[in-house]
Amino acid sequence: MSDTPRSHGRKSIRATMTPRELITPTPELAGVWTARVITLLPQAFPGILGESLTGRALQNGLWALNAIDLRPYGEGKHRNVDDTPAGGGAGMVIRADVMGRAIDEAMAATPPGWPLIYLSPRGRRFDQAMAQDLSQRPGVTLICGRFEGLDERVIEHYGIQEVSLGDFVMTGGEIAAQAMIDATVRLLPGVLGNADSTAEESHSNGLLEHPQYTRPAEWMGRPIPEVLTSGDHAKVETWRREMSERLTAERRPDLWEKHLRAQSDKA
Repeated sequence: MSDTPRSHGRKSIRATMTPRELITPTPELAGVWTARVITLLPQAFPGILGESLTGRALQNGLWALNAIDLRPYGEGKHRNVDDTPAGGGAGMVIRADVMGRAIDEAMAATPPGWPLIYLSPRGRRFDQAMAQDLSQRPGVTLICGRFEGLDERVIEHYGIQEVSLGDFVMTGGEIAAQAMIDATVRLLPGVLGNADSTAEESHSNGLLEHPQYTRPAEWMGRPIPEVLTSGDHAKVETWRREMSERLTAERRPDLWEKHLRAQSDKA
């Protein structure tokens, strides 16, 4: 292809940069966790991933991002990537041959254990366990859908895993891809700085996180719970556990039932 996939990593990111400058090609770093994203909107990346902790980690080479423009793989003079649905119906479907060429290049030279995921509302729901699994892989290739979706033959041929953020539909997979990458990258060594941050948060142990407090000691007549300022670490730990269990049971009965089953299996 004449168009080189666009990569990010160890690159200074400034608020004054234009999108075109942000996607200047740079080499992927050997041994660094890498997200490759096949998309019709490469200018949408790194987006929010270029900010704060994930952005700093991207600059420092703790992970890399390669936004691959689907358009150059299209057919004909206008590089068409889609066509009408077989059997009729509204909308357009991304062509199998077009996406196949993009996937072949995106997956070239990837090591064993490199997942290929299509962001789809009919896929398995993304969760913390999946983020943890992806963070242990060498990287991931994400396919961002548009229009009415992707020709089923591509999914079958490449054994693509379909993943969804939830039971709703968006106009494309780019936002979902950024959410998945963020959830995964923050688990990589050195990104958050304090590894304990990921060990105590919601879903890390199957429960929602306990409430958090900080200064001032009292606000609008509401004091910080006394146990948190007692200095008794055992009591603090017990309180946090009890609050996590209460919140999970109240707000996510599905997670609570799953937690109870897991505890029963251990007994």
